[in-house]
Amino acid sequence: MGHAVNETEAARRRVGIALMCGTLAFFACLDASAKSLARLGVDPLLTTFMRYAVSVVAISLVINPVTSPGVMRTNRLWLQILRSLLLFGSTALNFLALRHLQLAETLSIQFAAPLAVALLAGPVLGEWTSPRRLVAIGIGFLGVLVIVRPGVGPVQPAVLLSLGNMLCYALYILTTRKLAALDSTATTMVYSGLAGLALMTPLLPWIWTTPATWLAWALLVGVGLFGTLGHWLLVLAHARAPANVLAPFIYTQLLWSVILGYGVFGDVPNRWTLLGASIVVGSGLYLLTQDRRGRRAPQR
Repeated sequence: MGHAVNETEAARRRVGIALMCGTLAFFACLDASAKSLARLGVDPLLTTFMRYAVSVVAISLVINPVTSPGVMRTNRLWLQILRSLLLFGSTALNFLALRHLQLAETLSIQFAAPLAVALLAGPVLGEWTSPRRLVAIGIGFLGVLVIVRPGVGPVQPAVLLSLGNMLCYALYILTTRKLAALDSTATTMVYSGLAGLALMTPLLPWIWTTPATWLAWALLVGVGLFGTLGHWLLVLAHARAPANVLAPFIYTQLLWSVILGYGVFGDVPNRWTLLGASIVVGSGLYLLTQDRRGRRAPQR
């Protein structure tokens, strides 16, 4: 009986891992679509608007006050608004940066977000980190500096946009963790979409230009669908496997970004981007192993 239970659990974890890999493939396609739209001359802010508009329509078909009574009720309205603003800022800054940077460059910088979370978790959540983890965080940020290489020629403004995206995303993760104990996942998802749409709609008269081709229309809808499907698969993955099992597979998105960057745009990451990404990923994996050991210690 115990062996059968273990086999079932192992099968569930394999399904969770497969769903997680699908999630990251969708997220890579989201970035590639946003970059393609920028090359077609579509305003990144319009791309941001469509990202939220399509997502809100798709989510509202499943989660709404009729199917989920009380879904709009929140215990921390100001925290929901702050989280939504951070997600909006991360999305918009990422789309703006993708106009000038390769997919692998923006993603490598964004991979420093878990390091920033570990560093900020102390003052924000009271989860202070150990000296070893602090060293790993410092090495990880060194990897970001290898990618950015300040002082070696002028720093592209797009790099600053990507760094802003990383910081917004780190703070977004921290507020999400805080909200997890206060509101349901459905409530948080609804607020995320509605807040982004509310922020972008007043700007529509200034940013709207009718796409000239069906490809541009398809990509605009695709941006919203890729994001929505990615987050949906993410929820399904976490329902089948623990977070510490799924976390290492986050870095497969870098592989997808390199493949799409080369296949769609002909971009080949330079050696500094690959070296910096390796340092950032290595630091993140080290923090993950330390987190696992920390969880096992109380069990022993």
